[in-house]
Amino acid sequence: MTKQTADPTLPTDSLDELRERQRRFAAERDWEQFHQPKNLAMSVAIEAAEIMEHFQWLTADQSASLDAAARREVGHEIADVLLYLVRLADVLDIDLAAAAREKIALNALKYPVQRGL
Repeated sequence: MTKQTADPTLPTDSLDELRERQRRFAAERDWEQFHQPKNLAMSVAIEAAEIMEHFQWLTADQSASLDAAARREVGHEIADVLLYLVRLADVLDIDLAAAAREKIALNALKYPVQRGL
């Protein structure tokens, strides 16, 4: 499996930088043994469910106007999903940004703009 290396010229919030930090974090704790695609995919789903838990009993209006504490908690859950996705893409040697750009292009073909609806 080919592993990409971090580019020091990239901004500190790039997907490449997150990938490198996640890779180091796992290696320092000897967690690679647990970071199989199956486990990481399950973790993505579990963390996504934790996002939903924050909105479960809210109305649409309430869900759009969370207080600062709730927004922070939801932000942490969203970050968990992102970090597991970054790690899963790394383990599978998938360029996450390229995959996202490709998916956006496919969605544009599948769902063309329709004016006047």
